Amino acid sequence: MVEGRCVATNLPWIIDEQVLSRAIPAAKVRLLNDLEAAGHGVLVLPANELRALQVGAPKRGNMAVIAAGTGLGEALIVREGDRKVVIATEGGHTDFAPRGDLEEDLLRYLRKEFGRVSVERILAGPGFFNLYRFLRDTGWAEESPEVADRVRSGDPAAVITSRAASDGDPLCVKVVEMFVSIYGAEAGNLALKTLAVAGVVVAGGIAPRIIDWMTTGSFMTAFKDKGRLSPLMDAIPVQVALNPKAPLLGAAEVACQLI
Repeated sequence: MVEGRCVATNLPWIIDEQVLSRAIPAAKVRLLNDLEAAGHGVLVLPANELRALQVGAPKRGNMAVIAAGTGLGEALIVREGDRKVVIATEGGHTDFAPRGDLEEDLLRYLRKEFGRVSVERILAGPGFFNLYRFLRDTGWAEESPEVADRVRSGDPAAVITSRAASDGDPLCVKVVEMFVSIYGAEAGNLALKTLAVAGVVVAGGIAPRIIDWMTTGSFMTAFKDKGRLSPLMDAIPVQVALNPKAPLLGAAEVACQLI
């Protein structure tokens, strides 16, 4: 979205603040990127709706928000004096950066299908099935006929995460483990690129549903594995937003500011 006008990439829509203002009609209309709304939302969440993955040692400065859901969103929260300004990005569409042989094989696998591979191809709801297909097709683990049937007939992400948790299906477990590790690595990349010394918040619909996996340590291990800057990563607070309505709360907060 640029200058109050959005040309959607996944729908044949063009949305414009001025056109909406006349059509509703409304004196003021403001379009928000979904992660911009989420950024405003996490700022007003109470403490009991945030789960700490790392307490860290917060400093006065920037924050960042990363959110895997139907897609992958990233936003920056910049401190200007006593004011916090939320800045939208399209960071989810940056290139996937593999770490190690398995992820390099994953990149090659996905490149055959998609050409360029963005990190959103993995860190989003459809990414669970992309990981599942990669691990299945490369022979990492044998596919359960029951899981295969449920994946074909239902929501693959929901099936994979539920089977990983309920009966420890080896293929599904490995999918979730890879997802969480790659998620942590990308959250760490975002923290470095934005110097988010005041904290990183993991929002979106997926993290609360796999919160037990998020707290096993692999997310934070990948988050902090940044070579010479690992000590900096140790100090950055990391929290999961447990309230999936954070973007709606953020939109409401912005609407109140417009009144």
